[in-house]
Amino acid sequence: MRAVIVYESMFGATRQIAEAIGEGLGGPDVASVVPVREVTPELIRSADLLVVGGPTHVHGMARTRTRLAAAEMAGKPEKHLHLEPGATGPGLREWLADLEKLQGPAAAFDTRASGPSFFTGRASRRIGRLLQRRGAWLVGKPHSFLIAENELADGELEAARNWGQAIATAVRMNRAAA
Repeated sequence: MRAVIVYESMFGATRQIAEAIGEGLGGPDVASVVPVREVTPELIRSADLLVVGGPTHVHGMARTRTRLAAAEMAGKPEKHLHLEPGATGPGLREWLADLEKLQGPAAAFDTRASGPSFFTGRASRRIGRLLQRRGAWLVGKPHSFLIAENELADGELEAARNWGQAIATAVRMNRAAA
């Protein structure tokens, strides 16, 4: 299996989750972890599994306005935040709008503030729906990883590795049943 994990990250938490999911899928021999600004159509076509994730901003996927707000927040020294390279450029929303037709399994994840999702929102639901509209079938339910005080909550990296393992198992089981 060859997996591609495409992510958007503002301050690094979503990147860390994407990397941990890649470890759970089998590491760099199996999974390529790629920021959305670097993904190519050829890379997507080469994937047996596509995993896509990004931060939850204002109850949904990041947009130009929320990316700029994140950059402003990173500019405040008291926040101790560092903006990821390319964070203010086009993100998942724009990439998914232009994505070619997909065939095969996919999974969606997000990072979001800790708390009930009806208060925080969940970008992963929208990501999952957009992947399905492009022709992918979801391996499992979209998944959220939690942020507390602008850092990943305790145990979230391990949860991401475990989720990656579960996705790999589901893909193998579906292939065996086909």
